[in-house]
Amino acid sequence: MLQGLSLFGHSLATFATPTVIGYALLATLVGVVMGALPGLTATMALALVTTLTLKLEHSQALLILICTYVGAIYGGSRSAILLNIPGTPASAASCLDGYALARQGLAGRAMGVATSGSVMGTLVGMFFLAAFTPVLGSFALDFGAYEFFWLALFGVLIAGTLTGDDPLKGWTAGIAGLFVATIGQEPQYGYERFAWGVRDLAGGIQLVPALVGAFGFAELLTAMRHRQLPVKISAFDSVLPRIGDVFKYWRTILRSGLIGTGVGVVPGVGEDIAAWSSYAAAKRASKEKEQFGKGSIEGLMAAETGDNACVPGAMIPVLTLAIPGSAPAAVLMAAMIIHGVRPGPMIMVENPQFVYDVVAMMLFATIGILIYGLVLTKALVQVLRVPQHIIVPIIFVLCAVGSFAIAGRLFDIYVMLAFGIIGFFLRGWGYPMAPLVLGIVLGDLLEKNLRRALVLSDGSLAPFFTRPISACVAALIFAVIAYKIWSQMRGPRKVATA
Repeated sequence: MLQGLSLFGHSLATFATPTVIGYALLATLVGVVMGALPGLTATMALALVTTLTLKLEHSQALLILICTYVGAIYGGSRSAILLNIPGTPASAASCLDGYALARQGLAGRAMGVATSGSVMGTLVGMFFLAAFTPVLGSFALDFGAYEFFWLALFGVLIAGTLTGDDPLKGWTAGIAGLFVATIGQEPQYGYERFAWGVRDLAGGIQLVPALVGAFGFAELLTAMRHRQLPVKISAFDSVLPRIGDVFKYWRTILRSGLIGTGVGVVPGVGEDIAAWSSYAAAKRASKEKEQFGKGSIEGLMAAETGDNACVPGAMIPVLTLAIPGSAPAAVLMAAMIIHGVRPGPMIMVENPQFVYDVVAMMLFATIGILIYGLVLTKALVQVLRVPQHIIVPIIFVLCAVGSFAIAGRLFDIYVMLAFGIIGFFLRGWGYPMAPLVLGIVLGDLLEKNLRRALVLSDGSLAPFFTRPISACVAALIFAVIAYKIWSQMRGPRKVATA
């Protein structure tokens, strides 16, 4: 504990410079703005900003990305409260009570509650990030190639199970992501796979252009498909958070913080599930159940606390297991790799300071959203008036330039466009994007550990099922698959007999 406090103090001292603080505040502002604009998700914001940080030092680049991440999740509540349109999927639960409060003339108070919940939720998640990452990292040192193979597969499957209504579509998207990860030269002998004689394909599909296409260009196409209605923002009361709300609902804040952090740890689930789970738990435990959906302060507090607590929670598996807890965390992990930081079990051995650097970055982002929530809310909501025909070309240029900047290849722009079009149609057919992204990110981890494990076992598959940890993870995967198949088969029968 004392060592952790010392490392955290060192991180704060390192980042407490005018330049770094300026980067943190600016990045948080960018995140809030992009999160507030309907259709521009946190994942899209991270994918775009990643391309702008390539020349920066890794600590500054990751600070900018983490602050953008936190700011975007918080920013989604602005349009959710004022327009009943979630700026990000994570803010969908906030629409229920936030917009109801706004219609009652309490939009300012609602945004103050959202600010309070966001700050408290991030702080709760940060505590568990600092406390449990070293413990989980030490436990993960017992993992070998066999365990990491199953963990990578588990991340893809659980993401497909929990991020859509149809698990089969989620698994299909995840397997498609794993397939994309195999395109190009295989790592051991350089044999070309699925290149079909195309030199650029032989170099593989770069992660960032694929992410920018799937979450950036696809979002633009989706936004263009739905015509933007004129935005009317009515006057609102004071946006200052009320201390009484925090003290009155402290149990809700603590419960939602724990739920949000726990959901974040599960690979591929994401902030939207954290918000809905926290909202449902608060409604079950509340003495004011009849107020939920009609302007409940407690309901809005629970949703905003849960989705923001999920952000540091999603960083725990990234840092300890190199498995993203959500789609934005997958982009963030890819950015870490690009900037030379290798997350995984060895991080607590090779670079324990970095874990507390991430906690310090989260703290700066939290201070940023508190400042913007107190001072600039009335100014920031004016971005909702920006017409769609102005936003779309700007974002498209950023998508193209960012994809090209990674390696200076025109081919990467084609990759971005292709994944954008594919992502647009997949969304229309009900296929979730998070499993596809996790498949691309985890494909390399899965393949390398499968090869390593087979070399160590001389081609035998027995250790995959006989080593204790490996056997437990494998059993969990098969149990999840069996349960989902059983529930899908049982569902139509229930409908038929109803």
